[in-house]
Amino acid sequence: MKTLSEWLAHCEQLHPKSIDMGLERVRTVAQRMSIDFDCPVITVAGTNGKGSTCAMLESILMQAGYRTGVYTSPHLVHFEERLRLSGEPVQAAELAAAFERVEGARGVGEGAVSLTYFEFSTLAILDLVTRAKLDVAVLEVGLGGRLDAVNIVDADCSVITSIDLDHMEFLGNDRESIGREKAGIMRTGRPVIVSDPVPPQSVLDHALEVGADLWRFGVDFNYSGDKQQWGWSGRGRRYGGLAYPALRGANQMLNASGVLAALTALRERLPVTAQAVRNGLALVELPGRFQIIPGQPVLVLDVAHNPHAVAALAANLDAMGFYPTTHAVFGAMADKDLAPMLAKIGPLIDRWYFTDLPTPRAAPGSTLLARWQAQNARVDALGQAFSDPSQALRVAIKAATPADRIVVFGSFYTVGGILKDGIPRLQAQHLPNT
Repeated sequence: MKTLSEWLAHCEQLHPKSIDMGLERVRTVAQRMSIDFDCPVITVAGTNGKGSTCAMLESILMQAGYRTGVYTSPHLVHFEERLRLSGEPVQAAELAAAFERVEGARGVGEGAVSLTYFEFSTLAILDLVTRAKLDVAVLEVGLGGRLDAVNIVDADCSVITSIDLDHMEFLGNDRESIGREKAGIMRTGRPVIVSDPVPPQSVLDHALEVGADLWRFGVDFNYSGDKQQWGWSGRGRRYGGLAYPALRGANQMLNASGVLAALTALRERLPVTAQAVRNGLALVELPGRFQIIPGQPVLVLDVAHNPHAVAALAANLDAMGFYPTTHAVFGAMADKDLAPMLAKIGPLIDRWYFTDLPTPRAAPGSTLLARWQAQNARVDALGQAFSDPSQALRVAIKAATPADRIVVFGSFYTVGGILKDGIPRLQAQHLPNT
């Protein structure tokens, strides 16, 4: 039997014979594999905040005693991170066996069902989720919603976290078009949580069109708080005196609010106590989402890779206080809208370390450097290009003083390149004179 690495290499060679992005191919293989869910399913879509939302749902539901399965993508370091069963990454051997079952179900020769890498791997993971005899499954949409492989599953509750401009070559050039794609995860008569404060009209229209039970932030649920604690109120339920989520950043309050709305909407099938909510929010962990690693200098890791996410990162960095110099290690895919990303965070960055990434989709570090130089408004800022994130970080550490901070952001490959050998603890090599 092939190893997981061999199956992933096999999937990377797959290319459907047509550009048809419909789901019938995926449904056909899923039916042959008898993939069917007998537990509640929560599907999460959105431009940003999906991973955080899934992590908070998982943490609260586990604190309530449920057996959980959570599918997220992409991964930071190891593919096995994409599926967590009761909080633990799935074993590579189990994934390899599931990949083999997908290969057998799609057929051989001219009659074989063509699948993309994402469709193939999603089917393997859904197969494992259905075999795990879980109490609840949380499924993150990879791209869009309507045509995403995850959407072959009829969710009992859908969550749409935020809608902004990203993957426009697939989803459309404006928020209305992108919102219409993400709204495709809604189901008739079932709750859909929209935690975007200003959702596109296309999302609201689609909820009405299919007869979904729409829960809107600011209308059906809301939050308030001070520096010490916060509270949430929604349809028929309130939570007060909550500690702020362990995931940092102001944007996490919208994500947490959507999580509590989803759990409230499903409370008859998945009751959770107030204590489970408190403990779940306090204990939730998710690498790479405004992850602050103490050290000298301090290290910040964030997978912000589109203008909306970078704007949130910039606001969170600004709220951290004063640092003499901020160094940034940055790598991104070639199709990203770089100009607004660089413009949003540029005023906060003193030294840039642009990096290549280990995928053909990535923009070379030299290209990122040239793009930054063309629009840089700060004559005192410096920039260099490097061959990989680890090299870029090593040079940043050498240039930093203990009082500085280093921000690693952009693609999952950028942050994953730093975390592949474990969480680094920084110690600047030279100390200021005393």
